[in-house]
Amino acid sequence: MPNTRHPYLLAALLTAAAVCGGDAVARVFPFGPRHRAVNDLANQFVPFHAHLWDLLRGRADGGLLLDWRAGWGTSFLPDYGTYLSSPFAPLVALLPRGDIEYAVYAITVLKTAAAAAAMTFLLCRLGPATRWWASVLGASYALCGWSLAEGAYNPMWLDGLIAFPLLCLVGEWAREGRRPLLGPLVVAVCWVANFYTAYMATLGAALVLLVRIAVADSATARATAREGMRVLLRAGLTTGIGIALAAPVLVPVLLGSRHAHPGLDREFDPAPATDVLARLLPVTYSFATPAAFVCTAVPLLVGALVFRRDVPGRERWLWTGLCVGVVASMQWGPTHLLWHAFATPNGSPYRQTFVLAGVLVLAAWAGFAHGPPDRRALLGGTAVVLALVAGSLPSPFLTPWALLLTGVGLAAVAGALLLPRRGRYGALAALLVTGTLLGQAAATTAYADRERLARLDDYPPWGAEQERRAAALAAADGWPVYRTDPGLPRVAGNDPLLLGGQGAAYYSSHTPAVLTETLTALGGGWTSRGRNLLSLDNPVTDALFGVGARWRDGRLVRAEPLPLVTVRPPGPAPAYGPSPFRNQELLLGSRVYGAPAADGSCPVGTEAFLWAPDVTGTARRGTYETRLLGGRPKRRAALVSLGIARTPGAGPSVPAPGGELACLDHDRLRTALAALRARAATSVRITSGGLTATLPPGATGTAVVAAPRIAGWRCANTRAGAYGGLLAFDLSPGTTTLTCSFRTPGLRAGLAAGAGGLLLLALRTALAARKGPQGAAPGSAQPVTPAPLSP
Repeated sequence: MPNTRHPYLLAALLTAAAVCGGDAVARVFPFGPRHRAVNDLANQFVPFHAHLWDLLRGRADGGLLLDWRAGWGTSFLPDYGTYLSSPFAPLVALLPRGDIEYAVYAITVLKTAAAAAAMTFLLCRLGPATRWWASVLGASYALCGWSLAEGAYNPMWLDGLIAFPLLCLVGEWAREGRRPLLGPLVVAVCWVANFYTAYMATLGAALVLLVRIAVADSATARATAREGMRVLLRAGLTTGIGIALAAPVLVPVLLGSRHAHPGLDREFDPAPATDVLARLLPVTYSFATPAAFVCTAVPLLVGALVFRRDVPGRERWLWTGLCVGVVASMQWGPTHLLWHAFATPNGSPYRQTFVLAGVLVLAAWAGFAHGPPDRRALLGGTAVVLALVAGSLPSPFLTPWALLLTGVGLAAVAGALLLPRRGRYGALAALLVTGTLLGQAAATTAYADRERLARLDDYPPWGAEQERRAAALAAADGWPVYRTDPGLPRVAGNDPLLLGGQGAAYYSSHTPAVLTETLTALGGGWTSRGRNLLSLDNPVTDALFGVGARWRDGRLVRAEPLPLVTVRPPGPAPAYGPSPFRNQELLLGSRVYGAPAADGSCPVGTEAFLWAPDVTGTARRGTYETRLLGGRPKRRAALVSLGIARTPGAGPSVPAPGGELACLDHDRLRTALAALRARAATSVRITSGGLTATLPPGATGTAVVAAPRIAGWRCANTRAGAYGGLLAFDLSPGTTTLTCSFRTPGLRAGLAAGAGGLLLLALRTALAARKGPQGAAPGSAQPVTPAPLSP
C-alpha cells in the first residue's frame, strides 16, 4: 500500500468498503432485513428514478417537459433538474425496474466513491506527499458524517460532494491560466448535476482559491495583488460561463420554485457549541446539527499544522483560519443564509457541512505536503483533538462508541505517524491509518442507519405487494382514454411515478401552488405543509379528472369517467368557497350532495362523506371506519367516504369535533355526468409535450382540460385560462379541434443564456489557442506528481 500506483482507485475502494460494510453491520438493505425507505429517499428519490427508468425505456406518460403521471399533469423539467440531472442517474436503466431500490443504492455508493477519487486527485495535484495518504484523506472526505448521515438518503446531494474537489481543481486551472475549455465544462456539469449543493461547493471552492492565492509565496516569487485579481477574474469568468451553459436546466428550476407552493419559513437557530463539537466525532447522529465527522486523522493533522515550524506561517494560519471561519459561518445567521442561497432549509439546516469536511481535508494535506509532522507538532495536534473531545462531553449526542473510537483512532494514527517511514513499519502505519478510517466510517454508517429508521418517517419498501399492485395498474391502464389512479393505501409520496398510473399524488420541491390550492378546495389531503399531495378517493373528483380505474383496499375498482376535455357553457368560472362539497358541485355544474339529517345520518342509498381536515384518528359509521390524518399547518386530512347508507341509522363517530358531513346522491351524479359527456371531446390525443382534442360540432363556451392550470400551456388560436384551477380555453365559433402544447417556463431564456455561454466559451478557447501554451502564473504551483514515499 505505501507504494500504491492508483491512489484514486484505492480511495474509491476504501470508501465503498466502508459504506457497504457499515450497512452490512446494521443489517440494512441490501445486506439485511431492515429497509432504507425513509423520508425523501422513499418519497422522492426512488420514485423519481423509477420515472426516469420509464422515460429512458420509452414507457413514461409524458416527456422531459411534461409529466402526465403525477399531480394530474405537471411540469417535469424542474423536477429533472432537481432530482435526476446527475450524470449517474441514467445508470438506473441498466437494472430491471423491479430492482429500482438496488439501482439507487448502487448509485449512492458509486457517487460516494467518485467523491473520494475526485478529492484524491485534487490532493495529489496540490503537492507532493505519500500516495496512500492521499487515498486515506480523499476517502475521509467522502466518508464524512454529512455523507454518511444525510447524503445516504438524499443521494442527489452527493453530486455536491463530488463537485467541491472538482471546482477546487477548476480554481487551480484558473491560477495557472490553463484549461480554458475544460474548466467551464466542469463547472457546467457540476451545476447541472445538482445546482443546490453545487452552489455551496462553488462558495467553498472560492474560499479555497483565495487561500491558495494568499499562500502563493516563495523565496523567488511573490504573488502580487494585480496577479491575484487576474486569477480571480479568470476564475469568475470560468464559473460564469459554466453556469450559463447550465442555464437551460437552471432557469426552469428557478422558475419552478417560484411557482411552487410555499414551504415553511423558518428562522435559523444555531446549534450549541458542544453539539457542534460532538458531531466532529464518529458514531453520533442528529437531524439539526452539522454532521462534521471526518476520520480522526484529519483533525489530528489540522491541529498539528498549527504547531509546525517547517510550514510557512502564512500558510499555517490561513488554512487554520479558513477551517475556523467556515465553522463560524455555519453558526451565524447572515452567513448561514448565504450558504443556503438566502433561504433557511425546511429540513436539516446544515446542508453545507460537506464543504467544511473538504476544507479540513485540504488543510490537513497542506501540512502533510511538507512531510509528516514532528513529535512536537504531533503532540500539539493530539492536544487539540483531546480539547475538542473535552468540549463535546456535555452534548447529549455523544455516545460511548464515539469516545472509544476516537480514542483508539487517535492512538492508532499518532502511532502510525511516529513509526519509521520505510519497510515493514511503513506497511504497519498504512494498516493503522486505514483501519482507523474504515472502522470509524463503517461504525458511523451503521449507527446512522439505525437512527434514521428510529427517528424519520419510514415507508413500505418495494416488495411482492408493490409488484402485484404495479402489475394490476399496468393491466388496467387506459391512458389517455381514462386515468388509472394508484390509490390508497399509499406507498410513498409519488406513487404514480413508482407504481404506475396517472393520479393526483405528487411530492416535490416544485409542487405547483395552483395544484395544491385546487386539490385543497376539492377536499384533498396533504402533508409536508402542502407540498406532498395525497390521492383523493371521491366519485365526483374521479369523474371530473377522468379516473376510470382506482386501486382501493387491495383491488382495482372501475368507474365511468368523463373524457379529459369537456366543454362548459358560456359563463363565469367557478369561485371556490370554504366547503369542498360545494366546490365540487361548482366544478361539476350540478348539485349532487345533500345535507344529513339532524342526527347526522344520510338517506338510504346515498354515500356519506366526511370532511374533517384537522382531525387525526379513526372515524366510524356503523361497521365502516376510516383513518384520518390531519392537523394544519403540517398535515390536512382528505375528504373520506363513510360508506353507502343501507339502512336508516345514526351519524358517524368522529374522534374530535369539527368538519362537515354530506350525502352524495349517485343518481344525481350520473345525470350530471351524462350531460357533461354529451358536450365532451370525442377524442383526445396526448403527446409528450401537449394534447390534441376533437370537439363536437357547434361547441361553444369554455373547453376545460382535466389538468391543473400550471404556467407554460399554450393553445393555437386561443389563450390559456383557468376554470376552477383547471386548464381552460375560450372557444371561438366553429372550433372543432383544440391543439395545445406545453413549454416549461424559463426554458427559452435558459436556452438563450446557454447559447451565450457557448459563444463566450468558443471565443475564449479561440483566444487561448491563438496565444499558444501559457506558463504558470507567477507564484502558482506547477502540476505535481506525488512522490511514492512511505510515511
